[in-house]
Amino acid sequence: MNLSFRQLHPKFVAEVSEIDLKEARDQSVLDEIRAGMDKYAVLVFRNQQLTNEEQLEFSQRFDGKLHTQTSLSVLTKNRHGNEALSDIANVNEKGELMAKDDRRRMNNLGNRLWHTDASFVDPAGRYSLLLGKVIPPVRADTEFADMRAAYDALDDELKATIEDLHVHHSIVYSRQVLGFEFTQEEQDKLKGAVHPLVRTIPGSKRRALYLASHASRVVEWPVPEGRALLRDLTEHATQPEFVYQHEWRTGDLVIWDNRATMHRGRPFDDAKHRRELTRTTTLDIALAS
Repeated sequence: MNLSFRQLHPKFVAEVSEIDLKEARDQSVLDEIRAGMDKYAVLVFRNQQLTNEEQLEFSQRFDGKLHTQTSLSVLTKNRHGNEALSDIANVNEKGELMAKDDRRRMNNLGNRLWHTDASFVDPAGRYSLLLGKVIPPVRADTEFADMRAAYDALDDELKATIEDLHVHHSIVYSRQVLGFEFTQEEQDKLKGAVHPLVRTIPGSKRRALYLASHASRVVEWPVPEGRALLRDLTEHATQPEFVYQHEWRTGDLVIWDNRATMHRGRPFDDAKHRRELTRTTTLDIALAS
């Protein structure tokens, strides 16, 4: 099968020709998708009717081990019964809209900050696969920022300054910025991780900024200076020229490379409109040959 890719943004993102991903088992097809990820960083697949089990199975077949140490995993029992399937929804286990003060809803508000999935663990997240199952009748978009293009646009002096810096990432930090409170036991389970500020994407060899709302401090710098640098780089990387806004349709499966992008959910009236998405995230470890 030869897939085609229709670019949706001048710098990145492509919609892939029709394919049923639950039937995508041939190695050549999976390799085509991976090559598309290296080129575009975000791929959109339409009309995907995957069960939870099929999404989990395809994610593992495509890219190996799945991330399970999410913030929600320490707050509550997973509604879908598997911590590898993140419940990106505004409904509870009874299928009712969550109350505004529900801790799960308040935690999920952090998804509206620019972030990178699973940057707060080691190994960090590689690919995320988000499936739109119930889409509200109002816009509830997801925005993506191309961190490769953002890095390319930096001047040489700033590139040299940040080349060897490392950043501590903590989901506790990003949620506390919004006023969310964790117990000490919860914090102990979410200690965070340190990663380089600049990464090279192995498949494309392109350099990319590695930022997120989880980025709490620059290890080598004093905290105030480091946080100012992270704020400035984030502002630079999320300028309109680097950003694509995805308008969801039911059955959309969007795959993105967390090493090459940041993303955020756009706000909508989640006390009125039901929305249900499921996400899997693979870990950035070598695939078995």
